[in-house]
Amino acid sequence: MRYFIWLGLFLLSIGVKAQQTSTVDFTKLAGTVHLLPESKSVKGDIKIDLKILKATDSIYLDAKNSEVNWEQKNQFDFKTTADKIWIIGDFEKGKSYSFNFEYQMNPKQAMYFVGWDNEGSNQIWTQGQGKYTSHWLPSIDDLNEKIEFDLAYQVPKNYTVIANGKLTNKKTQGDQNIWSFDMKNPMSSYLVAVAVGDYASAEEKSASGVNLKYYYEPNQKDKVEATYRYSKRIFDYFEEEIGIPFPWQDYKQIPVRDFLYAGMENTGATIFSNQFVTDSIGFVDRNYVNVNAHELAHQWFGDFITETSSEHHWLQEGFATFYALLAEREIFGDDYYYYKLYETAEQLKELSDNGKGEALLNPKASSLTFYQKGAWALHILKEKVGEEAFNKGVKTYLLKHAYKNVNTDDFIKEIEKAGQTDLSIFKKDWLFQSAFKANEALSSLKKSKFMQELLMLKSLRNTALEDKKAQLERALQDPVNDYLGQEVVYQLAQENSAEVIPLYKMAFESNNLLTRQAIAITLSEIPQQLKKEFKTLLDDDSYLTKEKAFLNLWLNFPEERNFYFEKLKGVQGFQDKNLEILWLTLHLVSPDYESDQKSEIFKRLSHYTTPQYDYAIRENAFGYLYQIDTFSKQSYEDLFEGTAHPVWRFRNFCRELLDTLWENPKHRAQLIAMLDSVPSAHAAYAKKKYN
Repeated sequence: MRYFIWLGLFLLSIGVKAQQTSTVDFTKLAGTVHLLPESKSVKGDIKIDLKILKATDSIYLDAKNSEVNWEQKNQFDFKTTADKIWIIGDFEKGKSYSFNFEYQMNPKQAMYFVGWDNEGSNQIWTQGQGKYTSHWLPSIDDLNEKIEFDLAYQVPKNYTVIANGKLTNKKTQGDQNIWSFDMKNPMSSYLVAVAVGDYASAEEKSASGVNLKYYYEPNQKDKVEATYRYSKRIFDYFEEEIGIPFPWQDYKQIPVRDFLYAGMENTGATIFSNQFVTDSIGFVDRNYVNVNAHELAHQWFGDFITETSSEHHWLQEGFATFYALLAEREIFGDDYYYYKLYETAEQLKELSDNGKGEALLNPKASSLTFYQKGAWALHILKEKVGEEAFNKGVKTYLLKHAYKNVNTDDFIKEIEKAGQTDLSIFKKDWLFQSAFKANEALSSLKKSKFMQELLMLKSLRNTALEDKKAQLERALQDPVNDYLGQEVVYQLAQENSAEVIPLYKMAFESNNLLTRQAIAITLSEIPQQLKKEFKTLLDDDSYLTKEKAFLNLWLNFPEERNFYFEKLKGVQGFQDKNLEILWLTLHLVSPDYESDQKSEIFKRLSHYTTPQYDYAIRENAFGYLYQIDTFSKQSYEDLFEGTAHPVWRFRNFCRELLDTLWENPKHRAQLIAMLDSVPSAHAAYAKKKYN
């Protein structure tokens, strides 16, 4: 018997996978997790409860590179492999067991210690989806295993802990605090989350009485309202539209630095990128509303019910995308809703026309397919069966599979029943077919009068100006629609005739923020006749408009550069400091402006490449330093560090920039001279590629 047990362990250790959900049901995981930022490690004291469904001689927990101290009172033996903790013994069908153990891990992913080794704000946060919680907490990677997690977290004093479930206790132990959280219902392990940092919070209650908590760093208190704008409205809308109360005890949202994605729907505790923290001006172009609604929708579609496998991933991402769009429709109106559908239809059509279309049930499909094609499928389905039947079917589907796992047939079956209709053609066209049903999508879009007007306007793109002037003027009549106004400007940007000047003046005078923004973006060569109007863009309540207008004015009218500098002095812009970093860069290449400040200005710009700043700020700074072809020694060091950054977009950016600089003898000499002095982890990419 022992031979077969160890043979099984050996096969699993070399990559043979096994499913154990039919053998064992893990019901509860409780204990205390001690987070150790100095060593970037965790220690834990865990109790796991389980029930045996089928007699077996071994079960396992997923645990990456763990050290385990198995308590003597446990009746069975244990063994650790590179990625599992095996519990070995004669497990009887129908019997329940509990095991206690201590563990230690040094997570290489899924838990991130940010800021502790630099001057940035200190944070710890997790990302379980796609990374596996088992890197820092022994658990079950299989998303079909749902467990009740009741965890406490021990951290240094003066830091706030936010995690899944309701905070039930906080106690002090020496220079540490222990924060205890309680969950009432089970969830998949990838949704376990914790965030630690210097946080304050604002609170609201939903119409149904659920506590909503909005976290922020204390120095950004003035951005709380704009960042979390419409949060309660979205929450209340979902409870009413979905028809099922929020399925968890409370709801928290936490912005973190250097987050890997836009947001993550951890059960009851959404973690999101601090790039969405904004003031009211930034809200116009880069707000949190869509991500906010998307992650909240996942609390039902993804957390409450969870896909059985990646083949059915659209049941999470397609639903979250669709319901987020419904929430935005409630806030921003029908034109916004249809325009967003139109934008994604264009993307999906292009993919399909290029022979790269993907079926929704393709487990290896792209995000565009799972998210946007999934949302389109739901939009078409809702139109097909009617709103009442659609909502009834969704509600039944959710309730029938509450806290369980689902597949596509589970959903389609309930919609067919609610709508009393056969959905075989819908399934063929929208679930199994790789091509995007562009004509059906277009017919749906044309139900909107606004979309009819927009499509008509777009059809004039190749029409001579004199033949469409009347239609363009009509689109610029007050009140100007955001999207129609932008389309007019895009068409004007393709013209060289002086005939466009009066139309541009109409667009400026519309005072429509997005129409004026389109001018700032597209009009790179500013006619003298429009100089006065273009300067007014610097006053628009949009950081994107200000940025584009500043650069274009600086390029076109060098004699007035000092005016532009003074106008935008001290303006940061978005969280990535887009305006401030552009201002510093243009300052350096404008010899007539504050000539005695160049050294200090370069120091400020270079400092933004350091790891204490969010990766988006660093990327902006690196990009502009490259444009002016000047780097400090510190920035070279920071670039090496960036090649090992956990955010893949930034990591790839740094590697590509390093490759480019390496081709330049001046920069290569500096980089080679530093290669042996930077930490080995930071130099690994360069040494592997260039040695």
